[in-house]
Amino acid sequence: MLKILFIAAHRPDRSPSQRYRFEQFTPYWEKHGFSHRTAWLLDEADDKKFYASGNLAAKGAIFLKCLRRRAIHVREAKEYDLIFVQREAFMTGSTRFEKLLARTGVPMIYEFDDAIWHLDVSEGNRKLAWLKDPGKIAKIIPLATHVIAGNEYLADYARPFNPNVEVIPTVVDTERYVPLGYVPRPDGKIVIGWTGSHTSMAHLIQVIPMLRSLYAKYLNRIVFRVISDRAFEAPGLPIENILWNSITEPEDLAPIDIGIMPIPDNEWSRGKCGFKGLQYMGMGKAVVLSRVGVNVSMVNDGENGFLADSEDEWIEKLGQLIQDSDLRGRLGRAARSTVEQKYSVIAWRDRYLELFRTLIENKPSIS
Repeated sequence: MLKILFIAAHRPDRSPSQRYRFEQFTPYWEKHGFSHRTAWLLDEADDKKFYASGNLAAKGAIFLKCLRRRAIHVREAKEYDLIFVQREAFMTGSTRFEKLLARTGVPMIYEFDDAIWHLDVSEGNRKLAWLKDPGKIAKIIPLATHVIAGNEYLADYARPFNPNVEVIPTVVDTERYVPLGYVPRPDGKIVIGWTGSHTSMAHLIQVIPMLRSLYAKYLNRIVFRVISDRAFEAPGLPIENILWNSITEPEDLAPIDIGIMPIPDNEWSRGKCGFKGLQYMGMGKAVVLSRVGVNVSMVNDGENGFLADSEDEWIEKLGQLIQDSDLRGRLGRAARSTVEQKYSVIAWRDRYLELFRTLIENKPSIS
C-alpha cells in the first residue's frame, strides 16, 4: 500500500480546513491503495494556551515542542511515497521545513484554501504577529511538485510561482449532508440560518442592521438560527443559538429554511472557498450569499440560489424566500444538484487518486 504523509498544524477533526480539504477523503483513499498519517503540531492541551492572550512562557514551550516534533516528521518523510503540505509546515515565517521536505525527493503537494499571503493572526497572538511572514507562501509554492488551490483566485496567485497548479474546490460529503425533506415548524416560522466559527462571526455581526430591518418587516414570521462555537448576541432579534458540533452538523442545519453567507468584498474574502454556502446547498436549502469571490461561480442568481450586495437587495431576496415556499423548494433542489455535480466528495475523490498515482509514478529516479 502506498503511503501519504499529511503535514498539518492540527490534530484530526480539529480544523475545518483539514477536515474538508483532505480528512473526509481518507477512508475512500484507504480503500484504493493509499494509507496515510497526519503529522500535526498542536495537541488539544496546546490549543487552549496557544490561542489565548498572554501565556508567553507556555507558548515558548509549545513552540520548542513543535520544532522538535516537526523535525522528526521531516526525518521520517523519506519513508513515504507522497508528501501533502497543507497551508504551511510551521507557524512562523520560516520556510525551513518545506525546503527540507522538498529535498527528500519525495513528490510534494502544496495545498491552500485561503488568501494566506495576507497577514492573518488570531486574536490571542496579535503581539506575536512579527513572527509571521505572509510572503513565505510565494517561497513555498515553487518547492512543490504540484499545487492545489481551493479556487481560481488562489490559483491565479500561485501560477507565477509554479506551472503545476490546479483548482480543487472545497467539497461536501453528500452521503452525510442529505436533504431531509421540508417539515414546517409548529409555530409556522421561517428559519434563517448561519453557521461558522466565532472568527467568521464578525461578518454576521456586520449585517445586524440588515437583520433588524428584515425582522421589523416580517416580525414573528421569522427566527434566526446560529450554529457556532460562541453564542451570537443581537438584542431584540429572535436568535436560536446552537453549539457547533462536528458530529451533528447536518442535523443542526436541517431545521433551517434559508441559509445566509454575508461576507465583505475584500481580498481575504475573495480567497475563501464558500463552504458555508455549500453546506446549506448540500442540505437542499435555499441560499442568499454575498456576491463575492467563489460565491459567484457556485450560485447562478435566481437559478440555484440568490446573490446579494446592498442591504436593500439582501432584504428583497430574503423576503422573496420568506414568502414563497415553492421558490425555496425549487432553489434548494437546484442547489443540491449543483453540489452533487461540482462540489461533492464523490465528484473529486478519484481526481485526487489519479493525481497521487501520476506524481508517484513520475518521481525522478535517484542515481
